[in-house]
Amino acid sequence: MAHPTQLGFQDAASPVMEELLHFHDHALMIVFLISTLVLYIIVSMVSTKLTNKLILDSQEIEIVWTVLPAIILVLIALPSLRILYLMDEINDPHLTIKAMGHQWYWSYEYTDYENLGFDSYMTSTQDLTPGQFRLLETDHRLVIPVESPIRVLVSAEDVLHSWAIPSLGVKMDAVPGRLNQVAFMASHSGMFYGQCSEICGANHSFMPIVIEAVPLEYFEKWSSLVLEDA
Repeated sequence: MAHPTQLGFQDAASPVMEELLHFHDHALMIVFLISTLVLYIIVSMVSTKLTNKLILDSQEIEIVWTVLPAIILVLIALPSLRILYLMDEINDPHLTIKAMGHQWYWSYEYTDYENLGFDSYMTSTQDLTPGQFRLLETDHRLVIPVESPIRVLVSAEDVLHSWAIPSLGVKMDAVPGRLNQVAFMASHSGMFYGQCSEICGANHSFMPIVIEAVPLEYFEKWSSLVLEDA
């Protein structure tokens, strides 16, 4: 969960998000080193009056400033491609959920069950209970089991939406007439909040996403109760 004055990312709640955080730190350190080198060169050129005529026409220095950026790009590209493949890899998901975006709420369907689905609307401010977050709480939470690969099929009924959970490293566009898929795995129990991150209309900022990750036995009890009520 994000908090005021936060400068970095939210704490990772999935293995993919942990990899994304590591890659962010890796790329940020490279950018920091490049910026330091460029600043040093600028200060040196401005502050010194000495010049070396051999530097003005040097084949060696041209080789260095051509090869060095290529090496840096490779150091950034290789871990980036690895994470892209990890994010796209879906091997034998334990649970498949269909998330459909509407103006302005989400509807969910557990496709592995015969009749398990519901709509998820934002909880209005006057209905919030102590401890709940304004503009982030929903009347029905998306319950998933912990440490289980989850596949989410994302689409939209009317306009473009985007199903995004920052702490899980998930962000997938919901496009009308198109079925996109995204996979994640919650590494620990907890409540994970997200919002539609596509400007989808007047109430764009009022269609939050709440995922409740629970142990498998609690998920089975919850699904049984919901099916009995249905």
